Amino acid sequence: MPTFHVEMFEGRTVEQKRKFVEEVTRVTCETLGCAASAVDIVITDVKRENWATGGELWSDKQ
Repeated sequence: MPTFHVEMFEGRTVEQKRKFVEEVTRVTCETLGCAASAVDIVITDVKRENWATGGELWSDKQ
């Protein structure tokens, strides 16, 4: 069973997440030949203050 753990900045709507998981599931099934019921996707919303790139918090970026 493929399991995807996706971390992204908070703020996406439920509709955006719904579309995202539908498309990831569709492409996974097409590529791996598995049933949609075998695909798990875990989305973790992360605050910008809890994510840094290059030594800088995303909440500090303009």
